[in-house]
Amino acid sequence: MSIEEDVRKAVLKYSDILYKICIVILCNEQDVQDAIQETFCRYMEKKPNFRDEEHEKAWLIRVATNISRDMIRFRIRHPKVSIEELENSLVAPQQKETLRELIELPIKQKMVIYLHYVEGYHIKEIADILGITEGAVKMRLQRGRQQMKLSLKEV
Repeated sequence: MSIEEDVRKAVLKYSDILYKICIVILCNEQDVQDAIQETFCRYMEKKPNFRDEEHEKAWLIRVATNISRDMIRFRIRHPKVSIEELENSLVAPQQKETLRELIELPIKQKMVIYLHYVEGYHIKEIADILGITEGAVKMRLQRGRQQMKLSLKEV
């Protein structure tokens, strides 16, 4: 039997119990789905040999539990700040709109705009930090400014 067939059978057989275990640990539907998917990805990567079905079930439960715990540890170490909290920490109303526009930019443009306008880095410094050329920094700044102007005009 191929690994794909093994995984299909395991998904059908154990998804329900893994879901219940992960939802108790994570209390978040999206995280549970991620944890279960990651569990079966590891199943495919490791291709473990099991003595019997109970061994397979125990392995999947252990992996799902460990992944869920890792996700909780990550949440604790990297707490999220909501956009509303960021907005409330800003004083001027025009800054709130600018923050929303900045958040909507693609990551490459967002980083150079943030480093340049918020943190005050020069183009050469940004190029060194990001490991890109000064020309690339200038282009990303230009595209980011254009994108922000376009989306501000749409509002």
